[in-house]
Amino acid sequence: MPSAAERTRTLVQSTCSAVLLVPGLPPTRPEQATTEVRTVGPDGDLFLVLPADSPVVRAATHAQDDEVRAVLELTDVAPVSVPHRIRGRAWVSGWLTLVPGQAAPGRMTLRLDVGEAYVDDLWGASAVDPEDFARAQPDPLARYETELLQHLASAHDEQVGLLAGLVERADVTRVTPLALDRFGLRVRFGRGGGHTFDARFDFPEPVTDITDLRRAMHQLFEAAAG
Repeated sequence: MPSAAERTRTLVQSTCSAVLLVPGLPPTRPEQATTEVRTVGPDGDLFLVLPADSPVVRAATHAQDDEVRAVLELTDVAPVSVPHRIRGRAWVSGWLTLVPGQAAPGRMTLRLDVGEAYVDDLWGASAVDPEDFARAQPDPLARYETELLQHLASAHDEQVGLLAGLVERADVTRVTPLALDRFGLRVRFGRGGGHTFDARFDFPEPVTDITDLRRAMHQLFEAAAG
């Protein structure tokens, strides 16, 4: 399974929504706290682009050194229609400093020096050590996951439906691909009365690219059809 650090790093570098919060700062409009760009530096620190008029940016502008503590809150929502669509959340906290001259006009880049991180997702909840976060790499399929899951749900719904046979449940009424990573595919099964359960289908070995993934998915569907 992917480590907690890898899962957190994947969320940070994904397109999931994220807001930057400063404890004690008055509430702001959502768009003023939403990060427009997120990148991770070689030492694991985060570079976040926000509107220049954001109260968070103003707080960092008037701070002395690294006295502004902030929390980046990430929310991962399934890209397909499925009950209980929130797949996970992560929180990365640390200290903010300005990085002048690194963003377009009307924007400002902030550096978040990571002090703590925590993830709560489909795998479970876990604290993440900052050094582990810095060393981790995002899942190689993360950039394609949205498109791949939507494609599976729309173009291969019959094959995905066959996966119900592998869990040996006769009461399944709906089968939806929920999450995909280099280790396997997670599916959410619907039952009568609105009840659901998830099942995980691991690949024979971790995939590294789309070619490997096609081969692994073909093997999985063959097993389901047989």
